[in-house]
Amino acid sequence: MDLKIIKSEKRLCTCCMEEHEVQTVLVKEEATFKNKKITYEASYLYCNIAKELYMDEQQMQENDIHLKDAYRKSEGLLTSSDICAIRAKFGISQSDLCILLGWGRKTITRYESHQVQDKAHDTILKKIDQDPEWFLLLLNDSRENLSPGSFQKYLNTAAALYEEDRDAYLRKSIEADYARFQRNQLFHGNTNLSLDKVVDVIRYFAASTKITALYKVKLMKLMWYADTLSYKLRGFAITGLVYQALPMGAVPIGHNSIINLKDVPCEEVDIGETNAYHFSLKGVTTFSFLTADDKNILDAVIEKLGKMNKNELIDFMHKEQAYIETAPREVISFKYAENLQI
Repeated sequence: MDLKIIKSEKRLCTCCMEEHEVQTVLVKEEATFKNKKITYEASYLYCNIAKELYMDEQQMQENDIHLKDAYRKSEGLLTSSDICAIRAKFGISQSDLCILLGWGRKTITRYESHQVQDKAHDTILKKIDQDPEWFLLLLNDSRENLSPGSFQKYLNTAAALYEEDRDAYLRKSIEADYARFQRNQLFHGNTNLSLDKVVDVIRYFAASTKITALYKVKLMKLMWYADTLSYKLRGFAITGLVYQALPMGAVPIGHNSIINLKDVPCEEVDIGETNAYHFSLKGVTTFSFLTADDKNILDAVIEKLGKMNKNELIDFMHKEQAYIETAPREVISFKYAENLQI
């Protein structure tokens, strides 16, 4: 018999009723569950004196779960520990998750212990795991059946998960849009796209007290100047963004998605017939993705352009050779960096 020893400890052996070293071992076993032959590892105690395996009550319960989890895996179902992990992810109790899903109050308890869930319930649990937004919808529908404290706790956790999920989707979408530019270094400034640096550049500008009225149009120009000045001085841009020539100047590809990235301090402001996007960052801040040289370049751009209003900056941008030589809506090449006005 192939035994895998897990631990050994001196204790009263209930097999021979003597006190001695008793080993906890794993044994590979086969059993039939729901008409399917299953192989799994069972936990036993081993008595060296009687040369026999036996198990205590806890091991009986654990081995039952091991058998059923092995079956679950063979059927593509969530294991009991997977279901526990989903609850832990949202920080929700067994009974409260049942309330959200409209199931009997002990259903999740049974699934995490001795009962194998059906495929319909398994699909629902997988959707909960993969879709925090759906969890939030279920949570709001069940609000009256939860305590205020529990509701708020689950809301905070799920909202944070949703924000992370949303940010990951945005990043993948932006990165996919940029894949087509990677072979031309004059489009991305000899730098692979770094959305972490993009966010930190925006935050750095937003935190500066030397920049007045930082709205979206102005921010886009400052970002272009920072990347282009970096390319002029160092031979590579800071962010890896690709810019195109629009009527009001240089704008990065995917600009609408970029300002929605997590940690971008953007506030939508109602200005009558339309909305504007204002950027401001207060308090002590860190910019862990920016180097000292990056910050020096950003400071140079701030010093030269930070006090200009939107229209002044647009006029200044329109005099750049890079803008004059680029057809409308085309990508602006970094080859013009050597003639930058700053």
